[in-house]
Amino acid sequence: MLPASTGNLSTSLRTFFALSCKIQVRIPDEVGNLSSLLDLRLSGNNLFGSIPITIGNLRKIQHFDLTNNKLTGFIGDHICKLQHLGDIYLGKNQLSGSLPNCSGNITSLREIHLGSNKLSSNIPPSLGNLQELVVLDLSSNNMVGSLPPEIGNLKAVTLIDLSMNQFSNEIPKEIGGLQTLVHLSLRHQKLQGSIPDSMSNVVGLEFLDLSDNNMLGTIPMSLEKLQNLKYFNVSVNKDKSVPQQADLLSTVSRERISYYELLRATNALSESNLIGSGSFGSVYKGILRGGTAIAVKVFNLQLDAALKSFDTECEVLCSLRHRTLVKVITSCSNLDFKALVLEYMPNGSLDKYLYSHNYFLDIRQRLSIMIDVACALEYLHHGCSSPVIHCDLKPSNVLLDEDMVARLSDFGISKLLGEDQGDLYTKTLATLGYIVPEYGLEGLVSTKCDVYSYGVMLLETFTRRNPNEFDGDLSLKQWVSYSLPGAVMDVVDANLVTQTGSRLQMELGVKRH
Repeated sequence: MLPASTGNLSTSLRTFFALSCKIQVRIPDEVGNLSSLLDLRLSGNNLFGSIPITIGNLRKIQHFDLTNNKLTGFIGDHICKLQHLGDIYLGKNQLSGSLPNCSGNITSLREIHLGSNKLSSNIPPSLGNLQELVVLDLSSNNMVGSLPPEIGNLKAVTLIDLSMNQFSNEIPKEIGGLQTLVHLSLRHQKLQGSIPDSMSNVVGLEFLDLSDNNMLGTIPMSLEKLQNLKYFNVSVNKDKSVPQQADLLSTVSRERISYYELLRATNALSESNLIGSGSFGSVYKGILRGGTAIAVKVFNLQLDAALKSFDTECEVLCSLRHRTLVKVITSCSNLDFKALVLEYMPNGSLDKYLYSHNYFLDIRQRLSIMIDVACALEYLHHGCSSPVIHCDLKPSNVLLDEDMVARLSDFGISKLLGEDQGDLYTKTLATLGYIVPEYGLEGLVSTKCDVYSYGVMLLETFTRRNPNEFDGDLSLKQWVSYSLPGAVMDVVDANLVTQTGSRLQMELGVKRH
């Protein structure tokens, strides 16, 4: 519980953290007595009821986080008394009503996270006063009205996510003044009109999603100036000339790679350039005019699942950045062709090194690769705003760059864990042998699925035994467990023993019995 006696704590208290503690109670009015509080974090609990008016007494607070609870009611004008507030996190609740008109008076605000609520007002023009605002997330609400031209005054903003609302009318031309903007999502609205030419002035833009609106007209050719753009989606709009025009523009990116350039780079997708194939398409090695090596993942559009896989990979990979993830250079999309242009990984996959007689990884290399994959999972599960579940961890999806750093690839069936979900369900199954039992039987997906698959791949990497080669009820996991702790050398890859002999025993700290 969070008792009323909380307010009796020392008035010199600076921080109050109670994260994911299963607290199920109203926030007591007495919390307003903590007049020296700088940082209040109560996210991931079951707090219900409204935000007490006494929160307005926390005049020194800088960080306010009540994310992922069950709070209802209005945000209230009392929030505007917090003149030192820098970050406000109220996402994933059930808050309703309007965004306070006075919120633009909290000029110290740097981040506003109010996504996944039931807010139903417009955006107050006063929000344009927030000259230090870096992040504005109002996604997944019921907000209405026009986007105010004052939004162009947010000179420091890098991310604006207004997706999944009911904003209407045109995108204001003033949006072209957002010189620092990197990520803009206006997906699933009722926006009309055309894309303003001024959008081409947002030179740092990397992610632009205008899909699922009522927009008309063609894509301005001036958007070719956006050389940093990696993801651009205008699909599912009212006038079909919008996605068709994407064929002329083809793609807007740092490399500005057109469909025809991809054909030239891959020798018209020649068989000789084929480097891999999967359930949803094929991958080709190519060389751009400047000499940059790329991998082009072309999706088979005859498969409905392939189209969904393309959209998923675009959404996930284009918005993530980590040294252990394969980097998407751009996407190329028109009515008849969809492809991802990826960083080329010259050393191929972990699968190749494990099962080809022409390649070998010593124990330190294998350990380093698995540490890289673990770092990738740590980032996906805990380093993103919404956890990402890869759903298909296996050696063929672990690629190796020129320095033998492992890069996780193929996010075609990955899942974003949003709202207050601890898990979710899917009809798309991962590769047999790597599936956690409840995933395979029920389609239940959580971060634990990736952890289980990682464990299987870890065993496979050091034993060089494919999890699908076992018969009956015996699994790789069971086979290894039967050999612990005294007979590790009986299950470890014989190539490791051959290469290093007794030194491997010394490194593992075990002896044969």
